[in-house]
Amino acid sequence: MADPTPNSVSIVVSDDATEADRAAIVGPLTVFNAVSGYPAQMLPVAVLLKDSTGQTIGGLWGKTVYDWLYVEFLVVPEDLRGQDLGTRLMLEAEALAIARGCIGAWLTTFTYQAEPFYQRLGYEVFGALDRSPRDSVRLFMRKLL
Repeated sequence: MADPTPNSVSIVVSDDATEADRAAIVGPLTVFNAVSGYPAQMLPVAVLLKDSTGQTIGGLWGKTVYDWLYVEFLVVPEDLRGQDLGTRLMLEAEALAIARGCIGAWLTTFTYQAEPFYQRLGYEVFGALDRSPRDSVRLFMRKLL
């Protein structure tokens, strides 16, 4: 439902916003940041696990932006865990980030997920968000490259 505000502008909460809506928000912010001396230069990062048929079955998904690698998702199928595939995925992404001039990598995980795994790779907790979700804690972790 629209909420009238001054100057004939409305505030609309949307459950079906489009990519064009996102672009209308991100575009001016990207321009402002670039004019302020901080161009984004965002590049995707995809390090994929593929089965013998070429089907993607897991991997790492993220981006490099503002001199850092951000790891959004890391998934190794349960039946393939314990074979250092997660470590290899992370090292590939970190090597790519270094080649792109990044100074560090960051990610979030939860206390019920992979904190010890990331710590073994040299990541440290730099922040926490309690009750995210419910009785868990979202951990923000980083590593200088």
